[in-house]
Parts: sequence; C-alpha cells; structure tokens
Amino acid sequence: MDAVGPAAGHSAPSPPALTEASEASEASEANRRGRGQPLRGAGLRARLAVAGPAFVAAIAYIDPGNFATNFAAGSQYGYLLLWVIVGANLLAMLVQTLSAKLGLATGRNLAELCRDRFPRPVSWGMWVQAEAVAIATDLAEVLGGAIALQLLFGIPLFTGGVITGVVAFGLLALQSRGHRPFERAIFLLFLVVLVGLFATLFRVDVDGADAAAGLVPRFAGTDSLLLATGILGATVMPHVIYLHSALTQRRLRADGPEQQRFILRTTRIDVLAGMGTAGLINVSMLLIAAAVFAGSPLPGTDTLAGVYAGLGVAVDEWAAPAFAIALLASGFASSGVGTYAGQVVMQGFIRRHIPLLLRRALTLAPALVVLGVGVEPTEALVWSQVVLSFGIPFALVPLVLFTRRRDLMGPLVNSRSTTAAAVLVAALIIALNVFLLVEFATA
Repeated sequence: MDAVGPAAGHSAPSPPALTEASEASEASEANRRGRGQPLRGAGLRARLAVAGPAFVAAIAYIDPGNFATNFAAGSQYGYLLLWVIVGANLLAMLVQTLSAKLGLATGRNLAELCRDRFPRPVSWGMWVQAEAVAIATDLAEVLGGAIALQLLFGIPLFTGGVITGVVAFGLLALQSRGHRPFERAIFLLFLVVLVGLFATLFRVDVDGADAAAGLVPRFAGTDSLLLATGILGATVMPHVIYLHSALTQRRLRADGPEQQRFILRTTRIDVLAGMGTAGLINVSMLLIAAAVFAGSPLPGTDTLAGVYAGLGVAVDEWAAPAFAIALLASGFASSGVGTYAGQVVMQGFIRRHIPLLLRRALTLAPALVVLGVGVEPTEALVWSQVVLSFGIPFALVPLVLFTRRRDLMGPLVNSRSTTAAAVLVAALIIALNVFLLVEFATA
C-alpha cells in the first residue's frame, strides 16, 4: 500500500509555499475528489499540516460530562478514583491512535467500514446504538453550556441550552472554509478550559501523598464503581472513536512508504499531545475537588452549581468565574464536535445526509426536554456518561477488528502487541459494564 488515503498520486517537485487561502481551496478540492491534500516536505510545516485532529477529538475528553464526574468523584471520595482518570486517559491515547490510523490507512472512516464489512441488520443496529450515544453526548454538552451560562449570567437553563446549540451550529459553519478554521476555534476553546482550571489548581493545597495513594486501583462500594464507569464513559468517548477516523481519512496524501511513516509518526505525536493535555485537565478537576471539597461542610459540592459556589467561598472570588468560563468553553466546543460526529455516524452507516440545522434540532431536543422538566442537571450529566460507557464496545470492537487486518491496513496494520493491548482494553471495559449491571440487579 503506497498511499495514506484511497488513492495515491505521483511525486512531483514541491511548489512554492501556499497561502492559507490557497491551502484551504486545495484541501476542499481534494476532499471533493475523495483524496487527501498532498504532503509536502518533512519539516515543521509538514508536521503542522498533519497536526490538529487529535485536539478536535480531545475536546470530547474534557466535555461537561467530565466536569460532572470528575468533580463529583473528588468531592465524594477525595483522591480515591484518580487512578481511574489516569488509566482512562491512557486507554484513550491507544484508542484514538487506532482510529486515526484507520482513516489514514484506508481512506475511510470507521462507520463506513462497518457498513461495508458487516451484514446490513448489524450495521443498522450499530447505527441506532450510535445515534443513542450521540443523544447522550449532546445531553451532557448542552447541559454543561446551559449550567455555565446560568452561573455566569443568570440565564435560565432552557434558554442557555438553546444558546449552546446555536453556538455549536456557528462553530460547524466554519467548516465551509476548510478544516483549519474549525480546528483553530476548537483549539482556542480548549486553551480556555486549560487556563481556567489550572489557574485554580495552582491556588489550592493538593496533598501529594494522598494523591499518590489515589493512583492505587481500588473502589469503595457500588457508588464509587458507578462514578468510575461514568469517568470511563466521559473519557473514552464512543462518538469520537468514529470521528477521529473521519478527521484523518482524506486529510493528506502520501507518496510512498516514507511519507506514510512520517504521517503516522506525526499523528502519534498529535494524539500524545492532545490526549495527554486532556488527561492533565481531567486530573486537575479531581485534584481541585479533592483538595477543596472532600470532607468539607460546604453543601452540594457534588453538583456543578455547588462547585461554583464552593470555589468562591473556599478559594477566592476569581476561582468561581474561572471554573464557569472553563465549563462554558467546554460546553460550546464539545457540542460542536458532537454534532460533527453525529454527521459522520449517519453518513457512514446509512449514507444519508440531513441538513445540519435539522440534525442540530433533533439531537438538541432531548437535552431541552431534560432542562424543561427540571431534572437535576449534574445528576443527568453523570448518568449520560454511564450511557456513553455502555456504547464504547460497539465502536471499539470493530476498530480493533479492522486495524488488525493487513488487507485493510497495509503496512499500518497493528503489531501483535498493539492488538493484544487493544483487545485487553475492550475486555476490561466490557467486564466493568457487566459487573456494574450485576451489582445494580442484585442490590
């Protein structure tokens, strides 16, 4: 296999440096033809051309569901579940690398390959399941944005949910100008989340010994297991497993194995940077909650509104708005990414495209219903993450099956050790979900 993508071009002398406008135009034309933009050189400019998809995927790993589960875990159990966050983010690096590699090697995304390779009843069933996961994803993201708007500006939750949906639609509109404007907007919001949380983390007193003890795997009853499952569902996101393969499938075209290996190496660095930074953000959430709220008499600190109020009392006047701004950026960015993933899933599984506004309305409706009937938002967020956790195997198992096949992947096929690690990850996630079901059934 000589190309990253569905077709390979012949090598040619490198032209002069492109302007951003001509780059976007060429990328758009290449995508319309079903192939990637040609890779030029192997320096910094070429690396930057490869980089970006992992940070779009990573925003889903720090969405409002992560805020809900991580702060709830730290408030209720201190540093106990820190190991779950660290482990989940390590798993995410492996999973997203496989997804990105699948798109690079085959020129097709995971949903398209499931449609082509599985019997129609199976692929349609997977699509229905994936749409249910998309609804749970949108629930978390819209709720998070609505809560943040209420905390910052006193906007009613229902109205805040509508605003979040509109902003997500605006972010997706940037795609009409090429992938770079969308990626830059998402990256900027990613940085807002990072700065907002780290500004608070550096002002709280984290107990290093207790935090180190939190890296030892253990639970403290069924409730802690439920939260651990929610953390896993909020971290290894099913919809972004599908999305990452779509972000790389027609991005670049390599001329020969050397360029192909260069793209793969740079993609791995992209994943390491994106998922590693998302992991640090997730860890910061639990550390803040454990340091400030574990054992504290402050009420309601297992909810996002309680966290906001508690930070203002226990830290300082700047900690509360910094938290809310980070939550708002997370809600806006992840809602846009989630809607994009929903498009990929529908087009891949059933070859159907519906207008973006209609899709936004369909996935937004359940979240607005939850806001309208007055369900406690943070509790709904946590449960949405548990639903996401049960959706992981439906995306992860096909991903492992496809990336181990040399006839599909060519020289980018998994090594035996990579496949073994991926199988172990899938088995652990499935076992955790089954154990949780048994615990609830026998409780």
